[in-house]
Amino acid sequence: MKCPFCFYEESKVTDSRNAIETNTVRRRRECLQCFKRFTTFESVDLTFQVRKRDGRYEDFNQEKLIKGMDMACRHTSISHQQVRSISAKITADLMERQFREIDAVELGEIIMKHLHDLDQIAYIRFACVYKRFKRVDELKDALEHFSIETI
Repeated sequence: MKCPFCFYEESKVTDSRNAIETNTVRRRRECLQCFKRFTTFESVDLTFQVRKRDGRYEDFNQEKLIKGMDMACRHTSISHQQVRSISAKITADLMERQFREIDAVELGEIIMKHLHDLDQIAYIRFACVYKRFKRVDELKDALEHFSIETI
């Protein structure tokens, strides 16, 4: 790890802590040449891809997952920290499966299941974008799934 101050290539780790929610390890380092300290974050390099609806492949991006869930959860009972925790859980589950790819449809269903269990509004918002409702009756069917009074 190069020092960001003097670019010397050797440093020692003075402290390490696991950040479970973000699936990272925070390390405090000290440069062995200039003795300045800096922080690094280590995370697992996810090596699986998402097969999009049009057949293209895209590298899995946890930040994209968080952004999509954040938009659905805005102004609901789900906090940004909960979104990050759900994202970390989904990511860990996918890594545990040890598949090299996942369909975007399957990934969307996994996200919707998590949102369904937490907040109905977040679920419906995500479903509206994910399922691409074209007609109001499709939305009504999704609402009836929750036994919510429809419009």
